Amino acid sequence: MLVFSSKLKSKVLQRIILASTQEEVATDELQEVMESEGFSLVLYNDEHNTFDHVIDMLIAVCGHDAIQAEQCALLVHFKGKCTVLSGTYDELEPKCTKLLDADLTADIEA
Repeated sequence: MLVFSSKLKSKVLQRIILASTQEEVATDELQEVMESEGFSLVLYNDEHNTFDHVIDMLIAVCGHDAIQAEQCALLVHFKGKCTVLSGTYDELEPKCTKLLDADLTADIEA
C-alpha cells in the first residue's frame, strides 16, 4: 500500500478539483453554444437530385412554402450552397439528419 504525505494529497486533490471545475466550465460553455441561435443548416449542390426532390424535402423537413423551397433550390444549383434554416444546433440536427437520409448533402455550420 502506498502512503502519501498530507501535502501531496492536498496538491493532488487541488488538481482534481481544478480539472473537474475546468471540465464543468467547458461543458457549460459548449451547452451554451449549442443552445444559441447561431447555427445554420446549409444545403449543398449535388449532381443527382432533381429540383422536385429538393423542393419536396425543403417543404417537408424545413417547413418552407413552395416559393421559398424553389428559391433555395435555385440558389443551391447556381451558387453551390444555400442556408435553408437557422436556429440552435439541437433544433437543426434532426432536420439535417432527415435531409441526409433523403440523400441530400447538408451540414450544420456555426
